[in-house]
Amino acid sequence: MEGIATESKHAVQEEAIAACVREFYRKAREDSLLGPIFNAKVDDWDVHLRVVANFWSRALLGTDRYSGSPFVVHMNLPVELEHFSRWLALFEETARETLPPELAGKALAKANHMAESFKAGIFPFVGSDGKPARHPG
Repeated sequence: MEGIATESKHAVQEEAIAACVREFYRKAREDSLLGPIFNAKVDDWDVHLRVVANFWSRALLGTDRYSGSPFVVHMNLPVELEHFSRWLALFEETARETLPPELAGKALAKANHMAESFKAGIFPFVGSDGKPARHPG
């Protein structure tokens, strides 16, 4: 009986993750700051949503449906520092709306860690203005 309950909980969690991804990207595509980047770079939204849901399934539930590095995909996007704070705000809002509390907390910790790692990788230098930069100042 416990195995069935675990499978049922897992299915509910997977659906919550998929709903979170769908809702986040619905909002992001309409967002004045994030929308232009996503809409210009994503050709097949069905594939993109599936890949991102697989990423979060691995990150939150330990499944093996995603392999690779999300950083590689994002490192050449035309993003600036303000994109990260907007992405995190929108993701936090959506995660709290769509995920069970324990998954939302875990997702937000992962998202914040990813944002800091991505910023460090994309902006590894300090510009002449003292702010993080893509190239040496």
